[in-house]
Amino acid sequence: MTPILIGVFVVGLAIGLPIAFVMGVSSLAALAWEGKLSMLSVPQRVFDGINSFPLMAVPFFILAADLMTASGITTALLRFSQSIVGHIRGGLGHVNVVTSVLFAGISGSALADAAGPGAIEMRMMEKAGYDRYYSAALSAATATIGPIIPPSIIMVIYALTDSRVTVAGLFLAGVVPGLLLGAALMVANHVISVRRGYGAAEPRRGWGERLQALLRATPILAMPAIIIGGILSGLFTPTEASAVAVVYALLIGLFVTRTLNARIIAKVLLQSGLVTSAALIIVSTASLFAWLLTLLQIPQTIAESIGQMTTSPLLVMIIVAAFVLVCGLFIDTLPAVIILVPVLAPLADQFGIPPLQFAMAIVLNLTIGMITPPVGAVLFVMVSVARLKLDRLARAILPLLAAELVVLLLVIFFPSLSTAVPALFGYAK
Repeated sequence: MTPILIGVFVVGLAIGLPIAFVMGVSSLAALAWEGKLSMLSVPQRVFDGINSFPLMAVPFFILAADLMTASGITTALLRFSQSIVGHIRGGLGHVNVVTSVLFAGISGSALADAAGPGAIEMRMMEKAGYDRYYSAALSAATATIGPIIPPSIIMVIYALTDSRVTVAGLFLAGVVPGLLLGAALMVANHVISVRRGYGAAEPRRGWGERLQALLRATPILAMPAIIIGGILSGLFTPTEASAVAVVYALLIGLFVTRTLNARIIAKVLLQSGLVTSAALIIVSTASLFAWLLTLLQIPQTIAESIGQMTTSPLLVMIIVAAFVLVCGLFIDTLPAVIILVPVLAPLADQFGIPPLQFAMAIVLNLTIGMITPPVGAVLFVMVSVARLKLDRLARAILPLLAAELVVLLLVIFFPSLSTAVPALFGYAK
């Protein structure tokens, strides 16, 4: 049964089938080959995969991000970012990074960042004389900050898959690594800009202009504070926080930016519904696939194999990171979380690794996988938006990818980067 499950899965990926169908077909093939398990377990497991109250946070966060994007918030975030870092060498590249850090507290999605602010920032950089492939590569790299700084859709899925961590704990664990990602990309952008002569320094903005830009962006920047503050204070759960985010996004679009109307809201609802449907189909089929993996005791086999290699928690983290990085080359983020976490998370307990550090390393690793070919979803968004060649974009992103891998190593070597902030609020285990 195991060779059929894995074999059909690998073949499906190789011929380019959508990942949801690959997991569904491989699971059905394995069950049919075995013949001992009832096919009635298929709809039951598929339904159980999405029959979860915390999972309701996913469509709400998607809708909130789409509403905020439709409200025209990108302009305010760009102006605020430019007033802060626009005067530094490679200024527009730094604006790209800072805007993504700010937008990450709203969207929770790398794809939303890439398709929204990322596309606008890329065009701004290109007009200012930056190489178009570098502009697209930086926009793709900064988009990966979205799932790391809370709120995060990937973290919600992770918390549903691993009972050792909570959504609130993961949200807090992502703050420092997310900021480190931004800092690493700003350093890389500065070095590249100096070497290539990009972005001559602009005049430093006065404090009055900065304050004005901050005031315009304040209603937008308040959204992550409301979400995280409400969760930590116990005012609402993470799932309820996602609904609050939708209401807040509507209020911003209707009464602050005044760009939303019935036609735009209807369009946003349709778009969010399509994205949510695709995500939930992936979650449901991945749940079926993960159930079969557990049934076949594949997680135990992998854990035993890693345990035989070393007894060092640090080496275990490095081995797991390498394994997840390779998986991220071929498997999209959401199914990878559902498939890999039940397999790998028990290692955290077995080797005494803090669960939040282990979780953060996995989430960061899989997020980095979104800018690595051949299945780098963010790369494909940028290729589609800018009509670029994937191979040239993949080469352009290599130095930025290296900067993100340095952050991953820091998270692996220094547990406090992931656990210090949650510990302040009593969430670290």
